Amino acid sequence: MNTKQIFVILAFLLINVSSFAQLKNKPELNEKFMDMGFGIFIHWSLDSQLGSVISHSLVGASEDYVKRYIEELPKTFYPKDFDPDEWARLFKLTGAEYVVFTTKHHNGFCMWDTKTTDFNIMNTPYGKDITGMLVKSLRKYGLKVGFYFSPEDFSFIHKQGHLISRKGKMTQVTANKELFEYDKAQVKELIENYGPIDVMFFDAFHAKPMAQYVHEIAPDVVVTRGEMSTPEQKIPGGAQPGPWETCMTMGTQWAYKPTNEDYKSGKELINKLIEIRAKGGNFLMNVGPKPNGEIPIEQEERLREIALWMFVNNEAVKNVRTVPTQIKDGDIWFTKAKDKNTVYAFITNQPEWFKGKRRLFYIHNVKTTKDTKISVLGQNDLVVEYSPNNLPESRFKQQEHNVELSITRAQRVYNNKIWHNALVVKLTNVEFVNNND
Repeated sequence: MNTKQIFVILAFLLINVSSFAQLKNKPELNEKFMDMGFGIFIHWSLDSQLGSVISHSLVGASEDYVKRYIEELPKTFYPKDFDPDEWARLFKLTGAEYVVFTTKHHNGFCMWDTKTTDFNIMNTPYGKDITGMLVKSLRKYGLKVGFYFSPEDFSFIHKQGHLISRKGKMTQVTANKELFEYDKAQVKELIENYGPIDVMFFDAFHAKPMAQYVHEIAPDVVVTRGEMSTPEQKIPGGAQPGPWETCMTMGTQWAYKPTNEDYKSGKELINKLIEIRAKGGNFLMNVGPKPNGEIPIEQEERLREIALWMFVNNEAVKNVRTVPTQIKDGDIWFTKAKDKNTVYAFITNQPEWFKGKRRLFYIHNVKTTKDTKISVLGQNDLVVEYSPNNLPESRFKQQEHNVELSITRAQRVYNNKIWHNALVVKLTNVEFVNNND
């Protein structure tokens, strides 16, 4: 083999190796994503009219069911009470930083004004571009815009003559070239028509090709599913290197479930947010709107309970990272400020902690210094309403093997003077102690 032949082979190998190079989220965008901490997921499509699982009822369905789903359901989808400003105001109040909206779920129904298919929101009695309206309102209230997009399009593969199945070979863009080109055209349409987009979530067993496509055409978009770990309906067992994101429902179903639903309490959802942040992830909490466009009252109630808690404690949730030692001590979870030796201690599971009452707690993973200061988020430690002789000052005492915290729940946030949700203690200028040494 001569020198010229060797150079030709090397050039061929170099070109092919580079073609397999995987583009990634920009590191600085990953950092900003980790700073946000809390987002709202929205699962909404035309089958919210039935109160069924979103899209998945098409798998295993009779041909008659599929035909009526695709042809008849659009004729009655009329979300006349959809108020995107009202949604955005509520989401902003919760302390969420970003909102991820289902532009297209597995059923293939598009919630935007698309030129790629007639199976979309414009061909319903409503006839308005829901995605465009929502994007405008989210930006109006300073929320980052995220799009959920399913590359697995049941209506498209059904039209091709393939069996509707999540795990069918032709459901995946890796095997179905025509589907891949169709999905790329839709994603390009979304990014060009509604950009700049902040977050993309690709829900497919083979999402990498779509993630790569977005990296190519919109490198300032953070891709979550398809690029990072996105555990669904569960939280990892311990701290995880970021970025990662847990997505979870308030009840048992992603889309609106009018009957037979079992909701988590507001306290449970707040405690899950605390645990996820302590472990280094983001919490993407789901909302399933009614077919008329309203958020169900049960979900609104939980959003407002979270809003109150976040209004008091958002400092401990945003711009934080995992502590370098143990992330939990008994019923106390910890986060730390991203760029400071400030620790936030979330004191959970304290029933009947009446306003003005003092309690003691002990933590083992930090050591105080001469510069350490203590405070309780949301309260000034100077007064307990109607109790002028009660001095609620927060105190700490460094002991040989732990730090004693002496804390009064001084702020009155509920009328009955008892608040069931976690109180957060802030300790500045601490040192972290590894108890395994």
